Amino acid sequence: MSPELLTLGMFGALLLLIMLGVSLSFALGGVAVVFTLILSGPIGLFPMISAVFGSMWSILLSAVPFFVFMGVALARSRISENLYQAFYLWSGRVNGGLLLGTSGFAAALSAMTGSCAASTLTTGKVGLPAMEQHGYDKLFALGTIGAAGTLGILIPPSITLIVIGMTTGLSIGRLFMGGLIAGVLVLSVIMAYVAIRAWRQPALAPSLGQAVPFTEKLLALRSVVMPLVIILSVLLTIFMGLATPTEAAAVGALAVFLAVALRGEVSWRFIREVSHETASTTGMVIWIVFGATAFVSVYSAGGGITFMRGVLLGADIPPWMMIVLMQLIALVLGMFLDPIGIILLVLPIFFPVVVQLGFDPLWFCIIFQVNLCIGYITPPFGYNIFYLKALSPQTPILGLYQAVLPFVFLMISAGAILLIFPSILIEGTRYLMP
Repeated sequence: MSPELLTLGMFGALLLLIMLGVSLSFALGGVAVVFTLILSGPIGLFPMISAVFGSMWSILLSAVPFFVFMGVALARSRISENLYQAFYLWSGRVNGGLLLGTSGFAAALSAMTGSCAASTLTTGKVGLPAMEQHGYDKLFALGTIGAAGTLGILIPPSITLIVIGMTTGLSIGRLFMGGLIAGVLVLSVIMAYVAIRAWRQPALAPSLGQAVPFTEKLLALRSVVMPLVIILSVLLTIFMGLATPTEAAAVGALAVFLAVALRGEVSWRFIREVSHETASTTGMVIWIVFGATAFVSVYSAGGGITFMRGVLLGADIPPWMMIVLMQLIALVLGMFLDPIGIILLVLPIFFPVVVQLGFDPLWFCIIFQVNLCIGYITPPFGYNIFYLKALSPQTPILGLYQAVLPFVFLMISAGAILLIFPSILIEGTRYLMP
């Protein structure tokens, strides 16, 4: 089978299965098995299985359940509510203050959970009632929550950044630092927009109009200091090279458990629910990794990856336009597929092209990840739009599109800044991680 026909057949079949509602992991694995049998017969299954077993032994994958456990345990405890209360008290007196606090809360929750779904849904459940009570415009609030919630896959410890490191061989610590820099930039753009719009249109996000004693603000911080210190210490040990991501994640998971236990929130029900959700989430991630590994191994063996690299390098397109084209592909795919699946499918094709064209691979991968975040809220199929629909079932879908569109353009602007000024990421990571 020619590489052209293989590309059309495998990706066409994958798209069809996804449209039929088949889980991404099983769609990837199923297409891989079928095309292996077509290309090589039953004997061809052995190399594919060998490739999957090779990914199973990746030490980086063992960090996934630990980071998932950290996020689930922190989100299941009352720490998230206490954290929102702290942001609520510290930011409520200015126009749009609750939205500014909500954006900060979503970013902090992203660092805890590493998940867009958990960040968006938890932020909405905790923050929306307070904002509705104080007369905030619902679409403005939903759009802000949806945009800030996408930071779950960008701000470390991000599981998707670990998968990028596993796929490309880049340093996880530098990827985390790059994700942190990009995440702070995106968050700053979102918060600046919220502050300016609330200042110009106070009716959309009125201030609370009441002073809160400083001692009460300090007391609100007391209950969240420990988990935040744990997260920062985990990241700092990775940034400073004192521990591998897996070692830091293991210590962090134990520390989070002890922190929740000291608050008296650990029970058999808590352990059962956290363990079940951790296993479910980890299983989903691992099966996508296995399915994508099988898909890529078959596609590569059939000459597909070599063919696509040749197409990209042989195209009569300036190098910068090639980078922009690849980033646009990531943005569009992010509207339809899980980020981990996109990374495992696309980066093996894009990454060598980026290196051969002479661009910094870390810079490219972080912007690639930013575009996956943007895809999460881009109409009509962005995942976070449907999470917002779950938070506000009575809001029409067109209203949600209207709510998120300004933030889509804002996040594209932030990505464009990183694209036009590579030194923000390149020099920033080198300065912070010499």
